[in-house]
Amino acid sequence: MYATKHIVTIAVAADGSGEGFTPVVNGRVLAISYIKPTSGGYADTVDFDITTEDSAVTIWDEDNVTASKAVFPRAATHTTAGAAALYAESGAPVLDYIPICNERIKITVADGGTSGTGAFHVIVG
Repeated sequence: MYATKHIVTIAVAADGSGEGFTPVVNGRVLAISYIKPTSGGYADTVDFDITTEDSAVTIWDEDNVTASKAVFPRAATHTTAGAAALYAESGAPVLDYIPICNERIKITVADGGTSGTGAFHVIVG
């Protein structure tokens, strides 16, 4: 499998907000890592909202992140009738990679403190 990594560094404004984008990507989101610097990073109350730019598909949405973290996002799948696909035995949703086609990934930061930066490593394959 061929994969690409995009690093997006975002500085927050005085109100604790910030926004950044990957280049236009094609493929499946394999992983996203938030890298908190040893000094000058976001406050421990930082919130992330990571979506596709045009179709607004949620990739990662988490509040009050306090440390570096890697996530491997997956989305619920559906049948051809539009119903949630579930594992028969447990009734749990069937998850799969999140596909992206010809759009950027938008990273929105909120409650990051009055200053600071953080980096996001986005891997698409």
